[in-house]
Amino acid sequence: MTTNTPAGRRAPDRPAVDVAALLDEGWRPVPLRQFVLKTRSRCNLACDYCIIYEHGDRTWRRQPRAMSQATLRRTAERIAEHARRHGLRQVRVVLHGGEPLLAGPEGVAEAVRTVRETVREAGTETEFTVQTNGTLLDTRMLDTLAEHRVRIGVSVDGDREAHDAHRRTRGGRGSYDDVLAGLRLLSGSYPQLYAGLLCTVDAARDPVAVYESLLATRPPLIDFLLPHGHWGAPPPAPAGTYGRWLAAVFDRWADAPRKETSVRILDELLHLVLGGHSRLDWVGVTSSVSVFVESDGSVHQNDTLRTGPDGSSASGLDVFRHSFDEVLLHPGFAARQAGERALAEQCLRCPELSVCGGGEYGHRYRPGSGYRAPTVYCADLLLLIGHIRRRLARTAAPT
Repeated sequence: MTTNTPAGRRAPDRPAVDVAALLDEGWRPVPLRQFVLKTRSRCNLACDYCIIYEHGDRTWRRQPRAMSQATLRRTAERIAEHARRHGLRQVRVVLHGGEPLLAGPEGVAEAVRTVRETVREAGTETEFTVQTNGTLLDTRMLDTLAEHRVRIGVSVDGDREAHDAHRRTRGGRGSYDDVLAGLRLLSGSYPQLYAGLLCTVDAARDPVAVYESLLATRPPLIDFLLPHGHWGAPPPAPAGTYGRWLAAVFDRWADAPRKETSVRILDELLHLVLGGHSRLDWVGVTSSVSVFVESDGSVHQNDTLRTGPDGSSASGLDVFRHSFDEVLLHPGFAARQAGERALAEQCLRCPELSVCGGGEYGHRYRPGSGYRAPTVYCADLLLLIGHIRRRLARTAAPT
């Protein structure tokens, strides 16, 4: 992948895979099934760790604030084309941003109608989710999302102190009270729409206190997100800190008298340790089936790549000129489906390869050499996996 930074051209990184060689070996990509649409490229919050606005990739500055109807329709046509070609009965569409609810109820409804009706012409149904900061969840918005069967994921980072330390308004005010009001309305009156919570781990916070605060609105799922970073811009806490943090959450979660919620990373790692397969693309040796479409119709890889240099997540492809089948053959997308072929030698020698899978692709970046490195969270994942294995061994031991 070669990109330009504002300061000029840098040395190109090595591609993680050679697509032509993969094809010669008999590798074939699997179809995309999740399409993340950046319907709004700006946000009403100013979170200090935001993957979009606070890292090296400044693509957002060059994006229109809103995805136009023409771009939305062309994206929907490309999704329908891909679904028809691969015989997909259902696809997932995530309305994302920025903050997608800045479109207002009418704008959200129009986006959902456009995509659903266009994709249905291919004989494919669309499952919708919106990922929001939660500040705009009022009765009118929730009624609209309920009418159009759109499930809702909300970002919240724990109790008021933990949340407001990072997730503040542009004027510097904490957003916790606004988010909690929306969550109470969602969980109390629209529980069928509640998809879950996304929480970015702050290693300085007490893990059990954060976990227990998130249980207050009875989320069906909690997704703990490791702070985005790589070998050139490492996460704020030392190696191993995040593994210990998540291990403490695992103990509290596993020791509960009943299962209070699903914790995605723990459920997936537990399943993998027991010999199963992961449904995530950042643990286990799995194939990513997601793609991001920006508000101008350009096609991007996962947002985790935005911690790299400017343009790191870009592919040079767009929905006006390229099909999603062409997207699958881009080196960056192919690497996310190439399994062990895209991993570092260190990962291939690791006894936990089948569980860790090399970690999140964006977290593998090493300046000058690209994405063929172990994840910057290698120590954390190995610590957490080892902790889970020891817990299972104690549980299985005869008494």
